[in-house]
Amino acid sequence: MKPTQLLFVISIFLAAGSGAARGQGIAGADPDQFPAIHGKAAQYSLTPRGEVDGLILDDGTQVHMPPHVGAQLVFAIKPGEQITVRGLRARQIALIEAVSITNDATHLSVTDTGPPGPGGTGQTLQASGNVKAQLHGPRGGLNGVLLEDGTIIHLPPNEADRLSAQLVIGQPLYVTGDGITSPLGKVIAARQIGPNASQFAEIQPGPPGTGRRGPPPPPR
Repeated sequence: MKPTQLLFVISIFLAAGSGAARGQGIAGADPDQFPAIHGKAAQYSLTPRGEVDGLILDDGTQVHMPPHVGAQLVFAIKPGEQITVRGLRARQIALIEAVSITNDATHLSVTDTGPPGPGGTGQTLQASGNVKAQLHGPRGGLNGVLLEDGTIIHLPPNEADRLSAQLVIGQPLYVTGDGITSPLGKVIAARQIGPNASQFAEIQPGPPGTGRRGPPPPPR
């Protein structure tokens, strides 16, 4: 973020001086452009739906981050740990709109790079390895596999049935698709699948009502 852009964002945030300032648009900015604020995490901040949307420090300061990074935050930061926050502090209330939060002891860091795009993060990921286990939906239908490196692969159930011979435990598998990588793991909604990078089949979207094309949200 250029200095002029940073000053503009700061002026908007400070002028609001209230909860209305939240969400004004600092996601994706370079955390190093913001001041470092030190404190101790007391507990997680929760939305009415129970999603983690930040932290409350032991001095009562609320550190806000969007719910789509909540799973990463729970993994990286535990109540009682010292943290460093980079973001914008409101002028009149104890609120910080965080771009990043870092655990001072482990150096694990959570950064808000912006909301996921439709159907996922917009990232195209690839994975390869042997199938460790098959995954099934609530009704027992095959809908994906777990690779030996821990990567979770999802397919529409009709496509999983069609390609079931490639999803046998022990089989080598190469996959590309829309994915999410976080401290909690890696998950890919397959678009292409095969035994290797030179032999693969295109995955077709499932029938209406059978699920989405993109990956599921990060585990909570």
